Amino acid sequence: MTIQNNDSSTAFEDEWYAVRYSGEIPEVAFHSALFHLTEDRDGPDLSLSPAQVAQLVDAVRLRYLDIIERDLLPANRQTSGYRGVKRAIINWNRFELFCTSYGLNISEDKQQVAQALMHFLAREIEDMQSPEHRCCINCSFEELCAFSEQLGLSSTEHLSPLHDHCH
Repeated sequence: MTIQNNDSSTAFEDEWYAVRYSGEIPEVAFHSALFHLTEDRDGPDLSLSPAQVAQLVDAVRLRYLDIIERDLLPANRQTSGYRGVKRAIINWNRFELFCTSYGLNISEDKQQVAQALMHFLAREIEDMQSPEHRCCINCSFEELCAFSEQLGLSSTEHLSPLHDHCH
């Protein structure tokens, strides 16, 4: 079967979109996209260029950042989509592993997530002043400290107000 350039381009764009806006584990969508585009007998049978593969890898990177930051956004704490700090930690570890396997430099991403965590924790500490506020940090204090250190936040002293509120 011969695919026209427009069809090839559309197939690639569709798969990029599926990876970029995939669910909780974007590398699964990435591998599915690679298979569909290159090996699936019902797929377009493309030979992807290194640049196209890099675009798909970047779509995974961006999706991971979206879902990590979703769970570190204070406004999401009371929504059904909120998964909590524990899920952000799990996704950060998956993200880091994926990026390492593809040789990606994530230093800027690490700073971005560290800032999101700091903002989240500052808001949580501020909101704890209200007696009605129920702490929504769903990881242990030790896990929170380890995550903070993973992100390059050298001091965990700023976490001490949360010690007795972590789950």
